[in-house]
Amino acid sequence: MPAQELSVHDLEARVGGEVAVSPWFPVEQDRIDLFARATGDEQWIHVDPERARKGPFGGTIAHGFLTLSLLSRLMGETLHVSGVRMSVNYGLNRVRFTAPVPSGSRVRARLTLAKLEKVEGGVQVTWSITVEREGGDRPCLVAEWLVRHYL
Repeated sequence: MPAQELSVHDLEARVGGEVAVSPWFPVEQDRIDLFARATGDEQWIHVDPERARKGPFGGTIAHGFLTLSLLSRLMGETLHVSGVRMSVNYGLNRVRFTAPVPSGSRVRARLTLAKLEKVEGGVQVTWSITVEREGGDRPCLVAEWLVRHYL
């Protein structure tokens, strides 16, 4: 399904509410391994399935920062802000890794528009994002993400 197109004006009307839910996205072991190599974080709970099977999670899990990095993809597949010259990641106010993401899981993001403020040349949007794991009983990540859209 194509990403939902919303203008800045459309976003202004959606402040305080859930705007979109992303499609499910698989977090497979090969992606975890690639992330481990790229970042140098090759801790056994991420990359050693044999040892991890005997560990606290019963198998390998995704890095918290891998889950966080998927926000760009999950957002991109879900929502496109139209009528802007450029959009940039401005940062994060709060991030919590609240549950593990086992290898082979599928995750999705729930996007709630917490705030929209005018900044020089555009707007700054504060997203309250919850990443949930299919079949999980609680979110695996909650974050407050700032994105600037320049008009």
